[in-house]
Amino acid sequence: MKNLIAGNIARYRKELKLTQEELGKMLDVTFQAVSKWETGQAMPDITLLPRLAEILRISVDKLLGYRAFDPPVSFIDEMYGKEEYFGGVDPSPECLRVIALMPPSKRLKLLEIACGEGRDAVFFARCGYEVSATDLSVNGIEKTKRLAEKARVPVNAFRSDIFDYRLDCKYDIIYSRGVFHFIKPELRDEIIEDYRKHTNAGGLNAFTVGVAKPFTAPVPDIGIPSYPWRSGELLMYYHDWRVEDFTEFIDEKRPENGHAFNRLFARKPL
Repeated sequence: MKNLIAGNIARYRKELKLTQEELGKMLDVTFQAVSKWETGQAMPDITLLPRLAEILRISVDKLLGYRAFDPPVSFIDEMYGKEEYFGGVDPSPECLRVIALMPPSKRLKLLEIACGEGRDAVFFARCGYEVSATDLSVNGIEKTKRLAEKARVPVNAFRSDIFDYRLDCKYDIIYSRGVFHFIKPELRDEIIEDYRKHTNAGGLNAFTVGVAKPFTAPVPDIGIPSYPWRSGELLMYYHDWRVEDFTEFIDEKRPENGHAFNRLFARKPL
């Protein structure tokens, strides 16, 4: 919990563009105290939590990392709440590229960020990967579990918010498609660095992100504000990794109103 609180204080302080000294003055503590909170060397006094949460414009529960009982995201949960699978159950094309680059000839740990209803996570598990999968939607996670149970494969599926969730172990493959354009620009550095840091040497990051193009439709609104990336921006985060593949494409399912994407497969140096 200490690391989670530390990360939340740092994240929400930065979002408000407050310095450690400014936050300290508002709480009548030193900037050194704030620095220790944010590095996990110390915890704020319990009597400071309500005021700290108020300054950071969040609830005390959110500050402490208790997000499991948040109200569901209505649009996403409504979309995934139906009996049929909104996106179908066939794996995405990116899955085959991951398998070609890192075949499961040995035990490989794979994490899918924003797994939706679980079609890719379950496919990876069926292929022999040790799969963890997370999503914001309660209904999405439940459908992922049901799909895994039907396929008779283990998938560690759990709910989390990409904005708050930080990894606590390393993976051989971190995979995500269609969610990074909901990350606020000011959080991209922190989140991508977290994924890079928690990838094993020789491991793979496989990400697909919506990009802004003047001749394509914007990323659809799902009840969460979107922040499309610039073309090639994702590639810059991996300038020191081996880029196995990088492509830009338009969603072929909607040729008349398609959305533009960048797809990256990058390998961490040994």
